[in-house]
Amino acid sequence: MATLSSLLRRGLLGRPVTSHAADEPRMNRWRALPVTSSNALSSLAYAPDEIILTLVAAGTSALALGPAVGWAVVAVMLLIVASFRAAVAAVPHGGIYHMAGTKFGPRAGVVASAALLLDFVFTAAVSVAAFAHFVAALAPGLTVGSRVLVASAALAGVLLAALRGVRLSRWVLPVLVSVFVTLTALLVLVGLWQEGRGLLGAAPTAGWTQEGAGVGGTVGTVATALLALRAFSAGSVLLTGVEVPVSSTRLMARPAVPTVRWVLTVMALTLGALTVGVMHLAQRTGVVVGLELENLRDAAGAEVTPDRAPAPVLAQLADTVYGPGSVLSVATIAATALLLLFAAKSAFRSFPALAARVAEDGYLPRQLRVRSDRLVHTWSVLGMGAVALSLVLFFEARTALLVQLYVIGVLLAFTLAQAGMLRLWRRRLVHTPGARARAAVRLRLIITAVAWVVTALAGVVVLVTRFTQGAWVALLAIVLGSLVMGRIRRHYADVDRELAPDPQDDARALPSRVHVVVVVTTLDRPALRALAYARASRPSSLEAVVVDAERAATLEVIDAWERAGLPMSLTVIASPYRDTVAPLVRHVREHRRRSPRDLTMVFIPEYVVRPGWRTLLHNRTATRQTRRLQREPGVMVGSVPWQVHEGQGS
Repeated sequence: MATLSSLLRRGLLGRPVTSHAADEPRMNRWRALPVTSSNALSSLAYAPDEIILTLVAAGTSALALGPAVGWAVVAVMLLIVASFRAAVAAVPHGGIYHMAGTKFGPRAGVVASAALLLDFVFTAAVSVAAFAHFVAALAPGLTVGSRVLVASAALAGVLLAALRGVRLSRWVLPVLVSVFVTLTALLVLVGLWQEGRGLLGAAPTAGWTQEGAGVGGTVGTVATALLALRAFSAGSVLLTGVEVPVSSTRLMARPAVPTVRWVLTVMALTLGALTVGVMHLAQRTGVVVGLELENLRDAAGAEVTPDRAPAPVLAQLADTVYGPGSVLSVATIAATALLLLFAAKSAFRSFPALAARVAEDGYLPRQLRVRSDRLVHTWSVLGMGAVALSLVLFFEARTALLVQLYVIGVLLAFTLAQAGMLRLWRRRLVHTPGARARAAVRLRLIITAVAWVVTALAGVVVLVTRFTQGAWVALLAIVLGSLVMGRIRRHYADVDRELAPDPQDDARALPSRVHVVVVVTTLDRPALRALAYARASRPSSLEAVVVDAERAATLEVIDAWERAGLPMSLTVIASPYRDTVAPLVRHVREHRRRSPRDLTMVFIPEYVVRPGWRTLLHNRTATRQTRRLQREPGVMVGSVPWQVHEGQGS
């Protein structure tokens, strides 16, 4: 009979799914492109905002650096993708974790996996926060508190979908990504056409300034370089998600390697072109975004109130190019918001998959490998959802604050992966015969080396420029996570070593003597059954014990024992502090001290009620005694259950 809790669980999560449903059809390149690119493309919704947010702090004149910073970020992304194209041919099914670990040592793989797991958590948090920002662009009256509620509700919905193992129709995500790319490309093309005809208007925030910024001042060469580096570190969030196609090789149609390389190329070129176009239009239209509204001033010098908070860059460009409230403007903003939700859903799929892979190697709890009856890694999903929700609430769903913790983990993982592949290509170059084959390996080595240097430098730039703004928190989390993962691996190694059969062990050998203890609380049917089972085991010695926690109850047991005339002794254990666990353990230890070669077996009778509210009516003493005795060496514990049917017969 189904219980209320099971009915609620089924209603919330759905019916069980058979194991063969886990087999997914492989994706061809045209379906794999939008599915694996959604995460990277979604970063276009907030990467331009981060660049402009950094530049506007130095004054509106610094916004002219925006397109150049965008080009720099795109150039780094193209280098990383080029190195991944080379790497996937050598490690087709590895992903970042195996690139860093298999070819550069397990410690590098652990650090890379810790960074990627943190990256997935921030992807979910940043995506739902940006989603709330775009919803506010469609509903301008939304307050900051309401945005937090929208982001939290969106995260809860994504979490529930992940727990249910919801799989969208094969055409939903490809259509959404295609619509987003089409609308964004159309936005860029129409904006460029309007610029060429002199019809491009000013953004709603054009002329806005930030109080305290160096507006109109001359910026020195050093200051300009530092400002550009800070903007570059903020815009590096665009790099997140470009590794997804490499980690999804198993899902690609065969031959998988050419498919992955094609997807990487098209994704990088598309994302790069859209980013450069958006940054160019943002600079031409004078788009301004700010983190602290109290420091923003509009073109007339008035303070910007919360109801006039600047919309995201894409939303402002859509209103500028198409007109506020137009069909194309609303469609562009809505498509971007939906894509952000799918990016969060993608993170909830990537995190459990990577966690399960790392758990298989013993660096995370082995429970994370297990799938529920919905074919979902439930514990991974719940853990990730709890951390992501905490981040959303703590940072009040403010994308700019969350991004500060976001980028360093991505660049660290990419740097370690490229370092591992650099070592691999160097080894292959030595052992590759033939001039043409060696030339191909040498080219891959050069590409990987350049990408590694550039990525490492980008990581240093992000760490230095964003260290005090939150990068140190992410770095500390990665280091602590790596240490914990290493400790988990050592624990499993120690356990396996201890449990391995010893050649001197003889499975046929029996203990010389067996001493049995039966715990009696009340001389009822469960206790009598336990006594009968204990006698049936034919031990060397047998005793029944009662813990004297309540004198009146103990006297009742002694009186019932004498009337029953049972053929064994009854030992009363003193318990001056009314504890039923510690005195029993001390009694068992005392016997073990007197007879250390004996095996001690403790039978504990307990009655089992139907699940639900009835379990709250019992103190679970037998459970506490069992758990405590299980930690005693040389002691075995046997539970003798009695199922209670509440008047329905036994």
